Amino acid sequence: MTIPTSSIEQVIPSQGSMAQPEAAKPAKRRRFSFLRNPKAATGLVLLGIYVLFSIIGPWVAPYDPDARGNELVKGPSAHHLLGTTHLGQDVFSQLLVGTRSVVYVGFLAGIVATVLSVLIGVTSGYIGGKTDDGLSALSNVFLVIPAIPLMIIITSILSNVSDTLIALIIGLTSWSWNARVLRAQTLSLRRRDYVEAARATGEKTWRIIIFELLPNLTAVIAAGFVGTVLFAVLSEITLAFIGVVNNGWNWGTILFWAQGQQALGQKAWWWFVPAGLAIAFLGTSLSLINFGIDEFVSPRLRSAGKTKVKTVSGRTVRMRIGFTPVLSSTPTPKINPDGATPVAREVPNNA
Repeated sequence: MTIPTSSIEQVIPSQGSMAQPEAAKPAKRRRFSFLRNPKAATGLVLLGIYVLFSIIGPWVAPYDPDARGNELVKGPSAHHLLGTTHLGQDVFSQLLVGTRSVVYVGFLAGIVATVLSVLIGVTSGYIGGKTDDGLSALSNVFLVIPAIPLMIIITSILSNVSDTLIALIIGLTSWSWNARVLRAQTLSLRRRDYVEAARATGEKTWRIIIFELLPNLTAVIAAGFVGTVLFAVLSEITLAFIGVVNNGWNWGTILFWAQGQQALGQKAWWWFVPAGLAIAFLGTSLSLINFGIDEFVSPRLRSAGKTKVKTVSGRTVRMRIGFTPVLSSTPTPKINPDGATPVAREVPNNA
């Protein structure tokens, strides 16, 4: 029996007797998906503004931050955008100039701590044996060292304390926790099939670590770096606020003089509120970047609150992690917080 070509044309148009299934189109690759995350994008924009001000701040400052004037403890005006101090110094200029010290110390300490945590944590987790025992013991020692009291002791002994020295002290005392996290992640990765295959083909240890392990640890390393930068910024501001270090202007120095001259009692809010907001927004930007990294590497966090399920009655339920919505025909849904897997189902009226 011969099937006419026209019959095939009705089933698969424009194919005829040579009808073949149409080739599937390759899926479009989503690039720069991390930047599409609203939290990460907002955090990067805020952080970029701080970095920009840290570079051009001393050049665009309207006054010398140490220059004294005749307008003492005056509020914001056209001449002084954020008011003046008890010596007539411009608060806005002090804020701009102090941004460089804060950003420099934070990023340098973050780089030092991240490099040490990667070297020690990944090496300890992959090699194992006595090397693991020795490096783990070293991490445990630095884990219990109080960073702030140690920095106070070191800076009080030394006569000249620079921003570089402060950053190195913070970085050398804040790598141990990230190293422990990287060691745990490396222990779970070193027995994976692709690592075993690379080892079986005779790949050198350093190549396995660099090309097989580190790409899978990028998110953990980035999150550790962001956390260390935030800790370094707060540590430097704390040291300047309590008067331990006085090596130039930063936001902690502004708060130190505002607290010493009773700015709150004089109702000089412009003296301490801008510095406090600068600290808060910098911490917010780093936290948003950290949240963006978590959502970028975790599909469960990335899709939380976006999945919708349509029930039998036609109602739409937005799924959330940790909740099991149980729907009835009544307008008010019942929520069962004990369930771990979100499942929507219909409950009859007589249930």
